Amino acid sequence: MAGAVQSVVSLSKALPMNGGNGLYSYANNSTYQNKAIVAVKDLITEAIAEKLDTSLSSSNTICITEMGCSVGPNTFVAVQNIVEAVLNKYQNLVHDHSRLPEFLVFLNDHALNDFNTLFTSLPPDRNYYVAGVPGSFHGRLFPADSLHIVHTSYALQWLSQVPEEVEDVSSPAWNKGRVYYSSAGDQTVKAYEDQFAKDLDCFLHARAQEVVCGGLIMILVPGRLDTTPHDRVFSNISYDILGSCLMDMAKMGITSQEKVDSFNIPIYFSSPREVEATIEKNGYFSLERLECLPLEKSQDTIQQKARAVSYHIRAGLEFLLKEHFGNEIIMDELFDSFNKNLEKSQVFELGLTYSLFALLKRKTTLID
Repeated sequence: MAGAVQSVVSLSKALPMNGGNGLYSYANNSTYQNKAIVAVKDLITEAIAEKLDTSLSSSNTICITEMGCSVGPNTFVAVQNIVEAVLNKYQNLVHDHSRLPEFLVFLNDHALNDFNTLFTSLPPDRNYYVAGVPGSFHGRLFPADSLHIVHTSYALQWLSQVPEEVEDVSSPAWNKGRVYYSSAGDQTVKAYEDQFAKDLDCFLHARAQEVVCGGLIMILVPGRLDTTPHDRVFSNISYDILGSCLMDMAKMGITSQEKVDSFNIPIYFSSPREVEATIEKNGYFSLERLECLPLEKSQDTIQQKARAVSYHIRAGLEFLLKEHFGNEIIMDELFDSFNKNLEKSQVFELGLTYSLFALLKRKTTLID
């Protein structure tokens, strides 16, 4: 399995969110992710209260990593929720509060991530120490048995790469005329599904070497119900609309049809059944809890919703779009068109939005 992990790491593509604090930055366009983090706060508190073994750390230091941290501010909310939950557990057990643990938090993302913005926006009153760890979470990042809690929020839906067969013109999974899988043929959908399972397995295999036995992994990822078709997921509908805008630009000669045909968004929205199957097959973690939570719908106007979605997706995909299309496509024109098409669509009526929360505990199984 180690060779398989290494191959995924070598292929893992760095796709940073827009850095800085500008109009289209991730920092200013990630309220959707923030709502998800707030929605699972109680689940995280319960998980730590019920499942965290206080004897895991012999040095009185709890090591936590936040994987796929991007540039904030959501990562700081998630970390604070975890730290407070651990402190509450210890305070209920330890009468001498001078023996409460200290916290070392590792913030991880690809090396191209805007770590400058991340660190300049650190909460000044934080009650934990911080270090940055650049690199792909699809492979090893930490020494063996060094982590007590791993948290990742809205990051594992990003694939390490577009499935190879999706970009192969001789494959039945070739995604001609689309930039995403959700309305494509069964072979294309299966290629995305298999890539997600492979990536999640590599993530878990790497963490199994780094997390102490009894340590916890908390995964929050956008997903869907087992019964929800891919083309009814809100974000999937939105990506298909973006794809139609790119196709329109190809018809107008702004870019080529071949350029659009070779562009695919490396994101997959999994179901609880798929996540559970991969965890079980991996074998290094017990699945302690798995929840599929609907996100509260916005009460904004259609125009406000469309603008928020357009900015949100631009913050996440602009790097990828620029890398593929270069100067052929002007981002303002593409996303103006996208915004107008969102307003005319039924995405806000038909699209379904869920978050998957999974709590895993490291078994005593030896690493292969």
